[in-house]
Amino acid sequence: MTGGQLHVLGIGGTFMGGLAQLARAQGYAVTGSDQKLYPPMSDQLEKAGIAYHEGYDPDTLPDAGPVVVGNVMRRGMPVVEALLDRGLDYTSGPQWLAEHILRDRWVLAVAGTHGKTTTASMLAWILEYAGLSPGFLIGGVPGNFGVSARLGDAPFFVIEADEYDSAFFDKRAKFVHYRPRTLVLNNLEFDHADIYPDLSAIERQFHHLVRTVPGQGRILMPAGDAALERVLEMGCWTPVERLATDPEGDTGNATPALAARALNPEASVFEVLADGVAQGRVEWSLTGRHNLANALAALAAARHAGVPLATGLAAMPAFRGVRRRQELRAEIDGIRVIDDFAHHPTAIRLTLEGLRGQVAPGGRLVAILEPRSNTMRMGVHAEALGTALAQADAVHLYHAPEIDWSTEGLQQQLGEHLSVARDIESLLQGILATVRSGDTLVIMSNGGFDGLHLRLIDALQGTPA
Repeated sequence: MTGGQLHVLGIGGTFMGGLAQLARAQGYAVTGSDQKLYPPMSDQLEKAGIAYHEGYDPDTLPDAGPVVVGNVMRRGMPVVEALLDRGLDYTSGPQWLAEHILRDRWVLAVAGTHGKTTTASMLAWILEYAGLSPGFLIGGVPGNFGVSARLGDAPFFVIEADEYDSAFFDKRAKFVHYRPRTLVLNNLEFDHADIYPDLSAIERQFHHLVRTVPGQGRILMPAGDAALERVLEMGCWTPVERLATDPEGDTGNATPALAARALNPEASVFEVLADGVAQGRVEWSLTGRHNLANALAALAAARHAGVPLATGLAAMPAFRGVRRRQELRAEIDGIRVIDDFAHHPTAIRLTLEGLRGQVAPGGRLVAILEPRSNTMRMGVHAEALGTALAQADAVHLYHAPEIDWSTEGLQQQLGEHLSVARDIESLLQGILATVRSGDTLVIMSNGGFDGLHLRLIDALQGTPA
């Protein structure tokens, strides 16, 4: 047990809230504040005995540091100005994590534009199934653990590694602090337009991450990903294993170390091959080829940590998924309500493709989307949305006041299948007016969507608001 005081600014986020739980497990007396706190993080903090304050009142700062500053904090905020004026000791979340949690651990990091949370959750579960009791910090709540962070037993620690900046005083990507021995690079597309001007700028950050992986480590990535290949072309000093989810497809010039072959259209049954030889098959509750790719990466990373492939395959059917990743929230009168975190056109398309096979005969796949991420609000991916949403039979789009791009082009692409609402109540009523038994409703947002999930479920159950 380490002990001492620790105050966390931005404690309600999954990363900072998870960090707070890890610090508490190490014996720190942890406090924190955030603008608004919601379940599941508020529940996890309370269960861990962590006191927090809603709002960024400078008076809630401790008399002495250290203060861990989340990347939501900005210069000009009164609490930040008070922190600096008082000369308190402060650090970023990734830096504190590297110095106090990850030091001397075998870090298994999962990076990429899509699938980080699910892959990291799968990886932690495989290690747990193998009896290794890993620590982890994940940007979601894995169903097998019920918490987003755990200290675990040395040596293994799984971390979801994203490229967002570390803090207002440290604009490096968070993941350059983690120094992984095992690195999963899931995929790479343009995102975070509020930070990076183009894809090449993100590729440069991924190259900085690659520079931190030791020569005796391992990098795992999909074969044929052009952006990731460009990252490696900048320099790589670590053995690379390439993975393929289409063994007969184009995998570039490299022979995949591991491959997976879907055995049904939904990819809920698949087999894994090593050097072209089948090693076993998995039948599980997840669907979609993106989850097949996530599973293959998790199996390969666990194998690098010493878990036999056969053990990893045995673990997969018991994987319970992640909250807010194709999570079934309710089934009412034949209407299924699913919550998903998808907020990038590629993730939206993959989510809808994965769910298509689950729609009841005669039912419809209905997408309900909040373009909430900074990149989506800026309209960077507006033109790609039509193709992604075309997988749905009907689309309800929430066009929030802060979105300044026109939906005219999207309306031309989707026609009568698209309904646009400019407030949550209109959105809700539009859904209720058209929904019917057999429909699968997929609510997609990387935020709380103003409580739409529960409001919709209550309305379908006939519960007064």
